[in-house]
Amino acid sequence: MQVNQDREENYRFTEAARHDPFIKGVVGWVDLVAEDLAEQLQELKNLPQLKGFRHIAQAEPPDYLARKEIIKGIKELGKQGFTYDILVKPDQLEAAIELVKACPDQPFVLDHIAKPYIKAGKIEGWQKHMQEMGKLHNLSCKVSGIITEADWKHWTAEQIAPYLEITWEAFGAKRLLFGSDWPVCLVAGSYKQVVELAGGFVQALSSDEQADFWGGNAVRFYRL
Repeated sequence: MQVNQDREENYRFTEAARHDPFIKGVVGWVDLVAEDLAEQLQELKNLPQLKGFRHIAQAEPPDYLARKEIIKGIKELGKQGFTYDILVKPDQLEAAIELVKACPDQPFVLDHIAKPYIKAGKIEGWQKHMQEMGKLHNLSCKVSGIITEADWKHWTAEQIAPYLEITWEAFGAKRLLFGSDWPVCLVAGSYKQVVELAGGFVQALSSDEQADFWGGNAVRFYRL
């Protein structure tokens, strides 16, 4: 479960997780450039359901994640044992690569396969960056939020398949995590359609690889 960009939601949603065992973990939010970031993180470590943090970097300038103050803040997350979700668009991938390289001991996961321009059929630039990111072994990738990047009314599994194949080639069986992107996915399709699309993608994998994709990799990454 992911929260809005409000520090108080860290407490609100971890409390929900404490009362509902269906919620295995929470990805929260914290101001990465706050002067008292280290102190905040020390306090937030008292919430065992809180596993990591995410900022909606896709709404920021292309160089946002490569800024010195952001890198400094994310390094503090690593010191405290938290993960970081990278939410970006293709034109922000160079900055994301710079960030991941600058923090080799920080566990990262790339959300929504970096939101490629599926509707427009653009693939080359995104593919190049995904191949480079796949070489960074502290970075995993969520297979999520895909149908919303295609034509909401007319997308097909065949149209999306090349993007999934590139993602598989870049990250492999141990670093791919299924994500539903629910309820955002509903603008383009049902939860059932999202699961069926992912299921078609992994059907040729071994049973162990499929188990990792559907949950095992997420359990290990987020320490659930």
